[in-house]
Amino acid sequence: MKTNILQKFELFNDHWSPKIIGELNGQQLKLAKVKGDFVWHDHANEDELFLVYKGTLFLDFRDRETVELNPGDFYIVPKGVQHFPRTKNGMEVWLLLLEPASNKHTGEEKTELTVEECEWI
Repeated sequence: MKTNILQKFELFNDHWSPKIIGELNGQQLKLAKVKGDFVWHDHANEDELFLVYKGTLFLDFRDRETVELNPGDFYIVPKGVQHFPRTKNGMEVWLLLLEPASNKHTGEEKTELTVEECEWI
């Protein structure tokens, strides 16, 4: 089925609440709009891909330098690596995430930002 990612981004406005747009081979394609700080977390058994469509995302790490992602950039966070996604200056960032369907939104961390079940759009 043909899907237009930019049209899908227009269907929601909430932040840090990924929306599923597709699934293949146990992997989910998710879109998210993010703004401000997320939470420190990791995914013990899953890698996670961040691809920026709009804005600038910063990924902080406890064991390596911060990565700055601009539109068209992607970064794969390896399983088990603690990371802290954030934006600067109130900027909204649009992301595509690729991760196993088993991936928990905030890993084992439970916060007010944790989404237990992502919505399909």
